[in-house]
Amino acid sequence: MTAIAFAACSGVAAAATAQARIARVSTAVATLENVRVQLDWPDAAPQGVLRLQAARIDAPGLGYRFGDVAWQCPLSRAGNRWRCEGAVREGRGPVLTLAIDLDDARTDARLFRGRSSIALHRDARTPDLTRIDLTQVPIVWAQALVARAWEAGRLGKGTLEGRIDVRAPADAPLQVSGPLRLSGVAFDTADGLIAGENVSAQARLDMRVGPDTSVAIDGALHGGDLLFGNAYLALEQRRVAVDLLATQHGADGWHLPRMRWNDTGILSAEGSAALGAGGALRSLDVRARSEDLAPLRDGYLTGFLGIAGLADLQLRGAADAHLRMHEGTVLDASFVPHGVSIDDPRGRFDFAGLEGDVRFSSTKPLDSELRWSGGRLHGLAFGEATLPFASSAGELRLRAASRMPMLGGTVTFNHLHLRPPAGRQGLEIRFGMDLDRLDIAQLSQALGWPPFTGELTGRIPEARYADERLDFEGGLSVELFGGTVQVSSLAMERPFGVAPTLSSDIAFEDIDLQSLTSVLGFGEITGKLDGRFDRLRLVDWQPVAFEAAIATDAQAARRARVRQRISQRAVQDLSSVSDASFVGSLQAQLIGLFDDFGYRRLGLSCYLDDEVCRMSGLGSAGNGFTIVEGSGLPRLTVVGFNRDVDWPTLLERLKAASTGDVKPVFE
Repeated sequence: MTAIAFAACSGVAAAATAQARIARVSTAVATLENVRVQLDWPDAAPQGVLRLQAARIDAPGLGYRFGDVAWQCPLSRAGNRWRCEGAVREGRGPVLTLAIDLDDARTDARLFRGRSSIALHRDARTPDLTRIDLTQVPIVWAQALVARAWEAGRLGKGTLEGRIDVRAPADAPLQVSGPLRLSGVAFDTADGLIAGENVSAQARLDMRVGPDTSVAIDGALHGGDLLFGNAYLALEQRRVAVDLLATQHGADGWHLPRMRWNDTGILSAEGSAALGAGGALRSLDVRARSEDLAPLRDGYLTGFLGIAGLADLQLRGAADAHLRMHEGTVLDASFVPHGVSIDDPRGRFDFAGLEGDVRFSSTKPLDSELRWSGGRLHGLAFGEATLPFASSAGELRLRAASRMPMLGGTVTFNHLHLRPPAGRQGLEIRFGMDLDRLDIAQLSQALGWPPFTGELTGRIPEARYADERLDFEGGLSVELFGGTVQVSSLAMERPFGVAPTLSSDIAFEDIDLQSLTSVLGFGEITGKLDGRFDRLRLVDWQPVAFEAAIATDAQAARRARVRQRISQRAVQDLSSVSDASFVGSLQAQLIGLFDDFGYRRLGLSCYLDDEVCRMSGLGSAGNGFTIVEGSGLPRLTVVGFNRDVDWPTLLERLKAASTGDVKPVFE
């Protein structure tokens, strides 16, 4: 550009003023439109003043477009050598300094501001080659060039240094190549799905721009934080080797036939990928290995684990993995653990000694086998097990039933079918299991319950996990306190995520009250108890809603030849918990004279919602409700009057009653 302007003015350098208007100037790199050149050079003066204006400068190969460019500088000449240095501005943009030094053999130009500079060199012997030296250049100056390969990318802070060669041969793609160094770079996209902060790197760039565009990067990252969707990479100050080749045909999406990543000792991966025209992932084929899973969590997995509510998950061991996807469908996948341990500090689950492999293919049959030496699930210990897998027809399934010792009994997985995500359909898991003689005492101890005793036996013919929800068909049967407990309509939301939620219906029959009240620490009650907990809902294992009703069964008590008696302390505990009182002043005066009382019926119900328990009993009693209907002499009746009880308060009363720290309520 400047060489043409100087040539236009060289013949009139002795005149006081010379002007030129040029409609269009084309070079190998850029095109200038509506160019105006004015030179003021007084007679016998050693230099003149050059003013140059261009309505538009367009370098489409590099992605740069400028409008309303103005440059003014003092021009000097020594033989065939011209020099000019002065301020240049685009519209109302910031002022930079442009220095030109040229002769018949070469052209040197330097654009700078402070310590940041772009220096250009061209040699007349190689007119197709332009060499550019970059010194502490703000990364935002490279926005247009980056947009050629990544239109959505937005550059922020950071600097760029290095030397690149720009070759613009006739009838051939523009070529940009050379070593580059990034320091403290930040970038992102408008949707926030991709971002980087404090990223430093050193790499060689080879770029071809034309109908077929290619970008090759070979170098290393030196720390920083990167975000790609849910994947958050914290590289700290580690050196990570990167080798990438990307190609694009016309307006099609990018193909990445070569991707290599090596974070020594933590994660190495290589593979290929393809992106759609909008940047969405169309296909992926990647193999990865981690020699140490412990630092892998903080370096690469915090984004995924945080979404699943597993941010504190502890990992140990090594693993290999392979994943091949196309259009959102998993075609092949494998996971090979080597002495892996997984520990959730919140106690939801842990596995020890994971070995073997899990292999999936949608195109060919494969067999694999996963083993572990033991672990825990929500505090419940289980023993070693082996899962023999077979893969076919886009599904992973058990080849045979698998048995696992747990709580003194056995858990048997009769079948398991896993179907990975495909298109818009997410992960789906179906399984069936039998529970045989699990020890209730061990279960109670693990869950912090009172020391219940009994056995848990049941069958779940089918369970389905999808969309973070686990639904069970069938039910569980528990032998407890001489009676039975039936669990049905069992479902869990976010079983391994944040605030897991469990819902179910529970019915129990012929529970021996003497055994139950003894375990709960209540005063003694004898008889048989039936009841239900309908629409039970627990959030993070704490009850938030249910409709409960319990009542004694006189016929069952007679069949079992069990007397229906309630001790004085049990009366006091029951009246304290239910906020009840005795009927009549005589009862209040005589209760302390007897150790126990006969009763005809006992019943209580609670409808829990929004931390309030709406209570009722056997029936209405004036303004209250009957809880205990007496029998014989002395005849005892317990009536409740407060129908709405704060749930946390009720729990405190239950705790106090179990420790004997209650006092009777008299009215």
